[in-house]
Amino acid sequence: MDTNLNELDEKIRSVFPYESVMKQPGLQQVFSGYNLPSFVKDWLLQKHTEIDGSIDTDSLKDFLTKHIAYKGSKIKGQLINDGSQVTLLARIIVEPDVKSGILRFSIPDIDIKSNEARIPPHIAREHSSELSGGETWGVVTLVYVPPDGRTPGAIELADYKPFKPYEVDLDYFRERRKEFTLEEWIDLLIRSMEYNPRGFRSLSQKLLFISRLLVFVEPNLNMMELAPKGTGKSYTYSNLTKYGWIISGGTVTRAKLFYDISKQMPGILTQYDFVAMDEVETIRFSDESELLGALKNYLESGRFTVGNYNGVSSAGMVLLGNIPLSHDKTPLSSDYLATLPPFFKNSALLDRFHGFIEGWKLPRMREDMKVRGHALNVEYFSEILHEMRTVPDFADICKRLLRIPENSDTRDTKAIVKLSTAYLKLLFSHVRDITDISKEEFQMYCLTPAKEMRQIIKRQLAMIDREFSEELPNIEVVRQ
Repeated sequence: MDTNLNELDEKIRSVFPYESVMKQPGLQQVFSGYNLPSFVKDWLLQKHTEIDGSIDTDSLKDFLTKHIAYKGSKIKGQLINDGSQVTLLARIIVEPDVKSGILRFSIPDIDIKSNEARIPPHIAREHSSELSGGETWGVVTLVYVPPDGRTPGAIELADYKPFKPYEVDLDYFRERRKEFTLEEWIDLLIRSMEYNPRGFRSLSQKLLFISRLLVFVEPNLNMMELAPKGTGKSYTYSNLTKYGWIISGGTVTRAKLFYDISKQMPGILTQYDFVAMDEVETIRFSDESELLGALKNYLESGRFTVGNYNGVSSAGMVLLGNIPLSHDKTPLSSDYLATLPPFFKNSALLDRFHGFIEGWKLPRMREDMKVRGHALNVEYFSEILHEMRTVPDFADICKRLLRIPENSDTRDTKAIVKLSTAYLKLLFSHVRDITDISKEEFQMYCLTPAKEMRQIIKRQLAMIDREFSEELPNIEVVRQ
């Protein structure tokens, strides 16, 4: 490591002594065979870190063997044969069974299927926010209940604790932001996303990369990113938080996204901070016209209606796709959406996406892109980003800093304000008043990138629908 990197390491350790973790690429081999996201791996690494900063790998391996679900384990057989309880840290998927009135669950990593497992009513009531439906991570205690003549045997959830090892203090986090320069803070964010800041060519490339976090911190923010394979877009959205859901190809239904009438269960948009549709070129819809109408209404207002069910959510939508590039790594066509299905080229739908990330400007994953050194523990980092969503200060500061012409298009204005607010949260989390940030910094790092991201959406709209203009409203930073 160079001198600057060592200095940043020391600063991260001293400013975030309990929230940081040492990242060493070689340690990832310890997790081989386990299907674990980064927010779980980091918690495990910190749990087995010694006072001197070294990792007790023997202790970590022992914990993994005893308490982490993994493919090929014999836990189902042990539960039936031994009659003993097994406690694991695992990903479980809860599925309400309306006909029987039972909440069922599955643990795919140990081949426990939903028709084999159930949640007792008292456990379901105690943890209703986590165990109403969908995917969650938790510490689960499993027990086998044999058949009694009336009901078949089943694996039951004897105890459950949600995986939330950090009760974050946002004031603590925001105050400690003051200890870093902007450049240091950007590098800390990149490290906490599990990348090495030295692998990026410029500050602008770093800022483009961390723009993937905008949907983590700003509610009802809708983004689109097209990029070649190998630039890490899927990794960011699937590994850094338990508050996001990623759909990789396949068929998407209104029931899955919004509300399942037959199961009386709200869809994934109501359960997560964002839903990312990956490989959008391969996604299909069961009823395009029905879903298009529902999605347009939701992206506009955060509300939806299915049958007699009226739903509301703060989840953002992210579209991720590939784009063909020329030999000089630029898109083959100025029509970025050329290879996408017609569904995603509907102008009324596209207009509801606030910003576009030009992912082809980001580097491909290389060995030197792997994070080395101290960073925020991903689980702590994800909780901070999640909590940031509901802090009202930033939107208020943003509106006070902006001069918005009266004739501005409402969707453009909304997009630019939301994107600027999200950048403010990420980069200047210590700011509590307009006097805490210079207007020049706000212009350069919040407003300008927000307008650029919205401008790309406007250009694409103008290409596919003549009713749209490329022109953006002249939103500026107040000068007086």
